[in-house]
Amino acid sequence: MPYTVGAADLLGFAAATAETHGVPPADARLLADTLVTAELWGHASHGMLRLPWYLDRLASGATRTVAAPEIVSDNGAVLVVDGHDGLGQVLTDRAVTWGVERARRSGVSAVAVRNSGHFGTAAYFTRRAAEQGCVALLATNASPAMAPWGGREKRIGTNPWSIAAPAGRYGTVVMDIANTAVARGKIYHAKERGAPIPESWAADADGVPTTDPRRAIEGLILPMAGHKGYAISFMFDVLAGVLTGSAFGTSVVGPYRPTGRSGVGHLLICLDIRSMADPTEFEQRMAALIEETKDTPTAPGTDEVLVPGEPEIRTAERLRTEGITLVDDTWAALARIAAATGVPLPLPADSQELPA
Repeated sequence: MPYTVGAADLLGFAAATAETHGVPPADARLLADTLVTAELWGHASHGMLRLPWYLDRLASGATRTVAAPEIVSDNGAVLVVDGHDGLGQVLTDRAVTWGVERARRSGVSAVAVRNSGHFGTAAYFTRRAAEQGCVALLATNASPAMAPWGGREKRIGTNPWSIAAPAGRYGTVVMDIANTAVARGKIYHAKERGAPIPESWAADADGVPTTDPRRAIEGLILPMAGHKGYAISFMFDVLAGVLTGSAFGTSVVGPYRPTGRSGVGHLLICLDIRSMADPTEFEQRMAALIEETKDTPTAPGTDEVLVPGEPEIRTAERLRTEGITLVDDTWAALARIAAATGVPLPLPADSQELPA
């Protein structure tokens, strides 16, 4: 049976278990917040099911418990940082701080992070930059998931990216996508639920489309938009991997493997709105674009047109009240973590005692 838990309780549990692995309290809370925020946004694929992955990598030493980023070069607007295998969330959070500071001074900034790890949901970080007056683009690379167009072996990562911009009274508009038909985490989530996947998502190890998430994990995730998804993913590996001096292609190790240096690279670009336009005028123009878009006549079966980032905010508002529902396999994984760390499992919202 699924278990529904309050967001604050889940955050406290995840943070406490990370602390038992030696992660400093503030960093542990950040890691936990990225996972719980993904759950609140309706993206369980990037939520609590990933906590065991991160903890296993911390336990093996593949990820350093205390992030110690080193500045490799700094010319003011462009900063290159070696993450030395720290938690991707912590390193990217610091990259946002550096990126916004430099964009305010120079109008634009680029922060390259090498030797990092998986950072969770990219929109978590671009939203932070947008809330501070920037338009931000964040690109990262990932371990092999798709075959090059025309190939039949995994060589290219999903290599997701996000763009966010402040939108005045509309909050923030944000795009966050992988370049595959679906993010790899959604296939792992389907496996945890014991549910089939659409045939258009993935192929098995022989290149035959499959609805079995287990065979999909062993096989290939299909690119979005055919050859276009492959080309975009390849070029983001150029930006996030090759250019930053990090690992790229088949050298990147994913978070679901407990050992091995991750080698993930990130590239964050921030544009300070005040350097290009009057902020008030920008907000008015953003409002006009959003209103024009939302005023589009709807297609049959659609109640309302939404802009990028709007579904996540609405889902979060609902789940903060209703609680976050975890499937059996995810709950069982959290129970194993609780037993190993001594951190009590959070109580399900509809129960006064832990399930057996």
